[in-house]
Amino acid sequence: MTRHVCFHGAESTGKSTLAPRLALRLGGLVVPEYGRTYAEANGTDLDEIDLLAIFDGHVAATREALAHNPEWLISDTDALMTQAWAIMLLGRRLPEIDLWADVADLYLVPAMDLPWQEDGTRLFGSDLARRQFMDVAIGELERRQLKWAWVEGDGDARLQSALAAIEAAGLG
Repeated sequence: MTRHVCFHGAESTGKSTLAPRLALRLGGLVVPEYGRTYAEANGTDLDEIDLLAIFDGHVAATREALAHNPEWLISDTDALMTQAWAIMLLGRRLPEIDLWADVADLYLVPAMDLPWQEDGTRLFGSDLARRQFMDVAIGELERRQLKWAWVEGDGDARLQSALAAIEAAGLG
């Protein structure tokens, strides 16, 4: 049975750096952040159609990875982050995402203890916007009563924090 861990939270907190490092350490597969790929190809002026396309991309990539029956699946965000984007960009939830139920076993939320870095796909760089986005993201986890944990530190300490959270959740 695959154990599924997903990174979740505000932009520029190290999710995309940490996901492959964690997968390598655990011997698992990574599902890259589909929203980044989509934004790089289509821009960041996202509407409902774009967000639903991102949702579909996340779901398809996760299904494809799960078809390989890995022991560990590490997602660099999932559809719940797309819902957070909908709330931030559109001011409302998307019902299609609310119906989605293939959630991870554990969500790891990297703290905003790393400096903001612009990469061409990020929109919420001010301290206020980052905090608001983080609050919305955590609200999605809490609304569904999902298991989640903070990840803190820099470099190897951040990886160790993720591994400790996985162990504490009983997945290790």
